[in-house]
Amino acid sequence: MTKSNDMVERDGNNFVVPAELIGAAFDIEPAQVPDLMRGGKMTSRCETGIDADAGRWRITIYFNGRALRLTVDEAGNILSRSAFDSPRPGSQRNS
Repeated sequence: MTKSNDMVERDGNNFVVPAELIGAAFDIEPAQVPDLMRGGKMTSRCETGIDADAGRWRITIYFNGRALRLTVDEAGNILSRSAFDSPRPGSQRNS
């Protein structure tokens, strides 16, 4: 099955982001993505929109000091995407 880079697959309450999209965002081979996720070197977070953002989700994937953020609708259409520098969640320490 060919997946579009403009959509993510919805599986119940979960989303499946194509490895090709993730690989392109982090300049890595798509085949590396599953092992990086399983090994905890690449992590993700999904936030459910409320109020004016109901029916939307924000998916953020973290790897190597960078983040890919996707906003998607109920059908999995990507409404927006951005990539930016970001420390890994939980890696910041208070002084």
